[in-house]
Amino acid sequence: MSSNSPLDRAPVTAEQFAAQTAAILGSVGQVIDGKPDAVRSALVCLLAEGHLLIEDVPGVGKTMLARALAASVDATVRRIQFTPDLLPGDVTGVSVYNPVDREFEFKQGAVFAHIVIADEINRSSPKTQSALLEAMEEGQVTVDGATHLLPEPFLVVATQNPLEMEGTYALPEAQRDRFMMRISMGYPDAAAEALMIRQRDAVNPLAGVTAVADASSISGLITWARSVHVAPAIEEYTVALCQATRSDPSLHLGASPRATLQLIRAAKVWAALDGRDFVIPDDVTSLLIPVLAHRLLPARGAHRAGAQPVEAALRQIAERVRVPVATRA
Repeated sequence: MSSNSPLDRAPVTAEQFAAQTAAILGSVGQVIDGKPDAVRSALVCLLAEGHLLIEDVPGVGKTMLARALAASVDATVRRIQFTPDLLPGDVTGVSVYNPVDREFEFKQGAVFAHIVIADEINRSSPKTQSALLEAMEEGQVTVDGATHLLPEPFLVVATQNPLEMEGTYALPEAQRDRFMMRISMGYPDAAAEALMIRQRDAVNPLAGVTAVADASSISGLITWARSVHVAPAIEEYTVALCQATRSDPSLHLGASPRATLQLIRAAKVWAALDGRDFVIPDDVTSLLIPVLAHRLLPARGAHRAGAQPVEAALRQIAERVRVPVATRA
């Protein structure tokens, strides 16, 4: 993949979109067996130009998912192991003085890749976590007053351990809001875990992965997904869902306008992956929890009502908000 090149606007047909995305899903699925929802979510974030946060216990395949996606789309990939002593400059880059030219030269940080794996992001300080903010939102980094563009497409796949685990720092609200989706991998079922033992005992699971897409094709898929139609009724429905989170008594912090925009963008890709060129209400509600839940905060005392008060509130909101009938106009 070439760096810092504009997205290729070459038209992609519906048939090409279906074939290419099926190939990517199949390629990643060979490595991440039995987790089709997680694989699909990663592809949605890539094609919707968002970023993915995977929260789960160690050892369930969070990093492997990101690596499999990178291998399948012929992308440059860099892994950043977030630790308490990691500095912001390690992420974004630094200016280094060149005594020969008597000038400062910019040395790229680990964020300069198409797919960046931010491993255990909540083990570093909030200051270092925030170094990703501009990169995730603007596709660029600014160091010593100079702006440097990142490669396109650009996807951050961050992994984090549950906050109850020792040595973790909670992601700031602004950082969480930059992630389009948050998912959990979960443990594999018994059959998948047994298959994993047989297949991976002596073989690197990524060894058999070959790229089924390149920069041009990914850019074309992104362009196609952008063209998916969203009827005014769907827009109003999405806004109503997000606004309902801001007035729900069980929630202390509701969804931001950025969340509304990202919910629509993700729903477009979700619809396209289902073979449609228009969004329906089910696309929006299917993504409600993965797109919104990590941005919301429960009201004080809401934890007593259940183990996952935010998810419960979102399900109640989805039942309460009126679903539109006409979705193609």
